[in-house]
Amino acid sequence: MVVCATQGAPLEAQAGQQGPIAPPPEHHVTRIVTGPEPEAPPALPEAEIVRHFSQKEDEYILSRPGYTYRKTIRIQEFGPDGQPAGEFVLVTEPSRDASGKVFEKVVEKPASTLQHLFLRSEDLEGIQRIPAFPLTSSQLAKYDLKYMGKEQVDEIDCYIFQVKPKMVERIKSYFDGIVWVDAKYLEVVKTYGKWVNDQGEMHAMLNLPFSLFETYREYVDGKYWFPNYSRSDTTLNLKGLEIPVRMVIKWTDFKALPAAPPATAAPAISPKP
Repeated sequence: MVVCATQGAPLEAQAGQQGPIAPPPEHHVTRIVTGPEPEAPPALPEAEIVRHFSQKEDEYILSRPGYTYRKTIRIQEFGPDGQPAGEFVLVTEPSRDASGKVFEKVVEKPASTLQHLFLRSEDLEGIQRIPAFPLTSSQLAKYDLKYMGKEQVDEIDCYIFQVKPKMVERIKSYFDGIVWVDAKYLEVVKTYGKWVNDQGEMHAMLNLPFSLFETYREYVDGKYWFPNYSRSDTTLNLKGLEIPVRMVIKWTDFKALPAAPPATAAPAISPKP
């Protein structure tokens, strides 16, 4: 699978960091630098494609809190032979509290065999703040989108758009990367990129350098494209050692959440006689 890079130099460095690490069997992860200009534009005007898929993103971002799923976060260290040398695994599911608010509940006690890192479930809370749908209608004006060509993603013909923020801020991060849009139904099926502010790349975890994520989506209930697989590879520099590390997040078993219970009205107070 061919993936266009947003910026040639950083991606080449990223690829070099991976060393002998082989991609997992679920998805192939290969990248190339930005190629030449596309020979022909898509059949529809580019602005119409962007408008259509951003409206779909609006729908997805509103619908996703209505689903439960099993989320598995796996962080791995790799040895000199390119084989996993240790890992940390955390499994959560969304749930509702008494007020109907959705929160992530740990359903399996975190297990760790990492040799160089000590992690707790609280250390992964930053992952929850990474937006799953970066290009909603309200955010489009903040980005420049450039049509790059066509490519297949899991046998789906896709339009490729490069996305770059028009400006960056201190208090807010913006997506910088690539999106793949189903050429038939005009829905985002894959993203690759990072979140940036005026200080540089935003890391998903404070003490780990994960920033570039390649994310695939799954068609849920015949209506929504929700993220189901996200991967980031990088190198951790620790006490003079360069340790290849990988984070993989999987969302499985999507099911509609039961409706939130209606708020209970306070009992009426009878007036004193």
